[in-house]
Amino acid sequence: GLLIHLGMSGALAFGEAPAEPGPHDHFRLLTDRGCLWLTDPRRFGAVVWSPSLEDEPARKLLSTLGPEPFDPALDEAGFHAALKARRTPVKAALLSGELVVGAGNIYACEALHLARIDPRTPSNRISRPRAARLLSAVRLVLRHAIEAGGSTLRDFSANGAAGHYQESAQVYGREGRPCNTCGTAVRRIVQGQRSTFFCAVCQKR
Repeated sequence: GLLIHLGMSGALAFGEAPAEPGPHDHFRLLTDRGCLWLTDPRRFGAVVWSPSLEDEPARKLLSTLGPEPFDPALDEAGFHAALKARRTPVKAALLSGELVVGAGNIYACEALHLARIDPRTPSNRISRPRAARLLSAVRLVLRHAIEAGGSTLRDFSANGAAGHYQESAQVYGREGRPCNTCGTAVRRIVQGQRSTFFCAVCQKR
């Protein structure tokens, strides 16, 4: 089977292929029904062929991925256990995709703010009630993002049309501006080469 990873800025389109590939078109699959092509401005995506999901390289690539956020099998106990098994900061754990997939940088910042958890908190120090709150927050943030059409930041939108989620962000991209909950200036730090935005008053370690 064909595995396609969109990376941070990849997007798939299907239809009649343009006569000439665009500057960021990196893959085309011609079929008798049309053309599927990958556009990826930041080039973090990938296209990989594997004989099956159980064979390499698919098995290795997919083995560490966590469950989908809305999968009924993802419960509070399992999410908490996965956190307890990690010492990394909770923001990094969310971004890894091993706890749950889909919580990218914007949504991880927003979910941690909604759950009132400091992004620097070691994952294994998060209690069961806080883990439950975080899982609920991840789901709520992602549901709102889907309804808003995702996020559009410079060269990327999730579906080719402008997404508007970032306009309602509570902390992401709001460094120095007042927290909408307590009025404290939102802070920005760098974790794993990614910007993290949070309120040091509302979000506790």
